[in-house]
Amino acid sequence: MTETIENVRTSRGDDGQPLLSVRDLRVTFQRSGDEPFVAVDGVSFDVRPGQTVGLVGESGCGKSVTSLAIMGLLPTRGVRVEGEVLFNGTDLLKESPDQMRDRRGRDLGMIFQDPLSSLNPVVPIGLQVTEVLERHRGLSRKAAVPIAREMLDKVGIPDPVRRLKDYPHQLSGGMRQRALIAMALACEPRLLIADEPTTALDVTIQAQILALLKDLVEDTGTALIMITHDLGVVAGMVDRVNVLYGGKIVERGDRHPLFAEPRHPYTTGLLGSIPRLDGSRGERLTPIPGSVADNLPWTHACAFAPRCPNAVDECVQHRPELVEEGSRALRCFNPVTHSPEVSR
Repeated sequence: MTETIENVRTSRGDDGQPLLSVRDLRVTFQRSGDEPFVAVDGVSFDVRPGQTVGLVGESGCGKSVTSLAIMGLLPTRGVRVEGEVLFNGTDLLKESPDQMRDRRGRDLGMIFQDPLSSLNPVVPIGLQVTEVLERHRGLSRKAAVPIAREMLDKVGIPDPVRRLKDYPHQLSGGMRQRALIAMALACEPRLLIADEPTTALDVTIQAQILALLKDLVEDTGTALIMITHDLGVVAGMVDRVNVLYGGKIVERGDRHPLFAEPRHPYTTGLLGSIPRLDGSRGERLTPIPGSVADNLPWTHACAFAPRCPNAVDECVQHRPELVEEGSRALRCFNPVTHSPEVSR
């Protein structure tokens, strides 16, 4: 690494202000004849240059919808998006589709969960990477090829000259994910969103991809939003963790304090469902009972109450608000007071 992360941030204009500020984001789906469904309900968080922020929760908690709203990829029919998504001071929700198309790939990059469905199966990998460079940096095909080769090499794909000519089906799952990362980073976006980037990979490749993302963030100063259902995935790489449930943030904090002393019963449940290397052989995991479908409406109760071991009468009679206490935030009437030992 030739530059420290502080130098990279300075060179990219980090003046200490958030690069991305999501304010009271609300996404409602409405189909004809159905009741409106609020998938994201008043979510707010900041991301600074060079910072990695985690959005964590089970499937159906609003993580991916939040990322699609930021990227401007939600359909326009049957979806209402409210709030603010301020990118470097500009509200992305007010930009036109053409303006957002210009931003995606240039200022904003995204790594989707399934690389096989995200890559065009009938177009060689090299052409897919050069297309991004031609579209957003105005390069000719001839000028874009060596940069594409360099990007494949940078993300750890062996023999990049040959791989430029390969089709997606000729690459392993790990290499397809690396190729997708190369495409997302080709134009050096200032913000990268990784939506469950390691779900379909085995644990060895998963560790390699996470290490790659961590190194790229440190080298380039790119801000990263890591979306996952697994707190263990983000344990070693995020700076800030936002735990979502039912479309709302229920707990937020810096990585080390949150992992050492989780306060919300849902956060504790997510940690308890992760296998521990220092646990005794045959030790049972502690699953969270029920499913995300077992919710109460946030309008008058805590959505997590039906699944919560700490639930009290107040949880089903009133809606808890997100209370900020220094760098921590918690939405809970009866938080965990004696958290289990957590070693990460």
